[in-house]
Amino acid sequence: MLEAPASAVLIQAFVNTVDVELGTDELVTPSRLGAWLVAWELLDPRAGLGQADLDAALRLRAGLRERLGVPVGDVPDPQSLRQADEVLRALPVVFELGTGEPPGRFVPSPELPPLEGALARLAIAWGDLVGTGESTRLKRCPEHACAWVFWDVSKNRSRRWCSMRVCGNRTKARRYAAKHAPSPRKQDAVDVEPIGPAGS
Repeated sequence: MLEAPASAVLIQAFVNTVDVELGTDELVTPSRLGAWLVAWELLDPRAGLGQADLDAALRLRAGLRERLGVPVGDVPDPQSLRQADEVLRALPVVFELGTGEPPGRFVPSPELPPLEGALARLAIAWGDLVGTGESTRLKRCPEHACAWVFWDVSKNRSRRWCSMRVCGNRTKARRYAAKHAPSPRKQDAVDVEPIGPAGS
């Protein structure tokens, strides 16, 4: 089994803070966002977040979720991608040479405020996946009633659904039903003789 790297685990956890099937969202307030970031060691517990911070995080999450639908054939919403890119452009990162291995790493720029620094760490994690070519293993389930993001452990990266047993069968059953549904009954054509003027 191909184990997900730490960067994938982080991105997966972030985008799955919204659960489409259950209709729940872990990041509904700035304080809930702060608690999540602290739990993942991305934010100092003393940092206070506001509504603008929450809005930026949600735009980034929405863009990532749209992008993760691409490997399964979904067409991403351009506006969501554009808004996420606007957030990312405000998150400069720098490369630091380290003394150990690996020989350096990307880190958030030191002047970034706490929330932007946390989002920059998320951006770095996504960049790691893209750089290694592993981003295509992180996918959003194409069953839109689910839309759960999962890590594809198949050797050839061919897995489409988060669960073949649930979402895969659900999708296939819908397609089968649509394909074999009886077509609407055509009304029998009736030949009608034209009626001319009386006495004709």
